[in-house]
Amino acid sequence: MPSVAVKLYSVFFKFLLKQRLQSWIQDPIDESSNPYGVTTRPEESVSAPNPCFTDGVATKDIHIDPFTALCIRIFLPESSLSPPEQSHPKSHLRSSLLDPNSINHRRNSYAPSDTGTPRNDSRRSSLDGLNSRSDNNVYRGYSPQPQKCRKLPIMLQFHGGGWVSGSNESVANDFFCRRIAKLCDVIVVAVGYRLAPENKYPAAFDDGLKVLNWLGKQANLAECCKSMGSGARGVGAEFTKAEVQRHIVDAFGASMVEPWLAAHGDPSRFSAIDVFLAADVICIACSLVYRSIRFSAIDVFLAGDIVCIGCSSVYRSIRCVLLGVSCGANIADYVACKAIEAGKRLDPVKVVAQVLMYPFFIGSIPTKSETRLANSYLYDMPMCLLAWKLFLPEEKFSLDHPAGNPLILDRSLKRMPPTLTIVAEHDWMRDRAIAYSEALRNVNVDAPVLEYKDAVHEFATLDMLLKTPQAQACAEDIAIWVKKYISFRGNELSY
Repeated sequence: MPSVAVKLYSVFFKFLLKQRLQSWIQDPIDESSNPYGVTTRPEESVSAPNPCFTDGVATKDIHIDPFTALCIRIFLPESSLSPPEQSHPKSHLRSSLLDPNSINHRRNSYAPSDTGTPRNDSRRSSLDGLNSRSDNNVYRGYSPQPQKCRKLPIMLQFHGGGWVSGSNESVANDFFCRRIAKLCDVIVVAVGYRLAPENKYPAAFDDGLKVLNWLGKQANLAECCKSMGSGARGVGAEFTKAEVQRHIVDAFGASMVEPWLAAHGDPSRFSAIDVFLAADVICIACSLVYRSIRFSAIDVFLAGDIVCIGCSSVYRSIRCVLLGVSCGANIADYVACKAIEAGKRLDPVKVVAQVLMYPFFIGSIPTKSETRLANSYLYDMPMCLLAWKLFLPEEKFSLDHPAGNPLILDRSLKRMPPTLTIVAEHDWMRDRAIAYSEALRNVNVDAPVLEYKDAVHEFATLDMLLKTPQAQACAEDIAIWVKKYISFRGNELSY
């Protein structure tokens, strides 16, 4: 059973949230009066962005849509500043691919990778080396040369809050994303989607998809910088920062390339200059020409990545993992479905896995857990119904709405990405989440379920429960599973 402290906290939590929901129901908000939207409530405790590597992670906020309040917070782990040779040496990568006996040397724990010793040089000119850290340990966001930093996968994170509360910059979400960024060794992009009732369905879903498209745009813009450098100065050459900014700027003269993602995101290195006749590919490093008949199973792995046999250079797509918490899990599942439908239009972004943490699923036919745990801790069923009424337009309200019941949709699940589902024992939503996971497994999708005993809804992300051993264990379990799909060959984990 949950502790006495959790039970007492649940009583006050439900009382305050129910009062807030009922006030919105009684005094409806005109959606057209605020099309810009709201991403953070005034009563929410927020954590300011911090470009210093506090606790091993630097953060920054970006407003990516001028017409809405949609914003993101980037969590960059300090391990991204270590040289790539420390973690992914090319010779080790090649030998691990070709030598079947090397598997015993490719096991490691799910702890963050070695960060190495950061350089503390004095400030340099932006034309010379582009030192990424200043004397006061602040990451300035410049783009170091590719060979001097690691390229990390990206994880899109969608916070919870029952559609009407929560924030990507809240203290609890900031702590959780920092933990995930370090354990998974990824760049976490926390999405600040628009909240209801100011912006009803499908605003939050559209915002999630818009951020995924923005990531693809950033990858292509970063690739354009390299292509321009290669075309103007020969293969392998690059433009200086000043020259790049003269070419790719917005209407106000600001650079359109996000420097943290351009420097540390895991980009595709294919460009128009590398592809001939839609079939042949030339390696930039050693000029070895590949034709379609030369590709074999050993050359292609993890969402289309290719290893050059001649020099072991890796040509990769952006590995993107989706992680949704509570109602954010509904958004993550929607974004994954739309990414599959988009196909190559999202290139080079590839959604390789998703994590659904106690998803906010509902339906007209009650499950056993919905009947037995309707008055469970923190988020009981009557209160969640109020939240759904505030989120869905009145004319479209239904417990079997596609936003709430993924099993009611007439869609194929065969192409869905591998899905890890986290459920809590004392959560009335658990049975429907397990049923969705079973439906995925029936079509041969890797969809394990992890159930945590004596746990309540949001046990791993709620502010008062974040530092419990159970919350830490959940984050570590997520890291173990996620690394199966984002790790390079030579740095895989057993599971």
